[in-house]
Amino acid sequence: MAVERTLSIIKPDAVEQNNIGNILAMIQGAGLKILGMRMLHLTRAQAQGFYEVHKERPFFGELVEFMTRGPVVVSALEGEDAVARYRALMGATNPDDADEGTIRKAYGTDVGENACHGSDSIENGQIEVAYFFPEYLLK
Repeated sequence: MAVERTLSIIKPDAVEQNNIGNILAMIQGAGLKILGMRMLHLTRAQAQGFYEVHKERPFFGELVEFMTRGPVVVSALEGEDAVARYRALMGATNPDDADEGTIRKAYGTDVGENACHGSDSIENGQIEVAYFFPEYLLK
């Protein structure tokens, strides 16, 4: 397995519920290394740019509103098969469908407020890590 990098975002709902430490502990417990991390309050432009791939979808405006309502914690993660491992740790998008022991089962409330974001492919992992952490691009 190759070493990969992926992006994690602890979303505003999980930050508001004071679950940052719990989620970070789950990430580290899964054997993923946190290369870089910062808390920030996304501007509308940052959220629109990050989620640009969804701009034509009906939920885009709601997603931007949610992601800008409060602070988030962004992290660049690294590990063998990091994208798939983090996605498995996150669980299904809908917390009701997520497996026990996943972030979304433990801390998500619904499809829209599901505690975390993770890159959905190796390619998007590179793009998303670069969006917040250009210094951690894999060469």
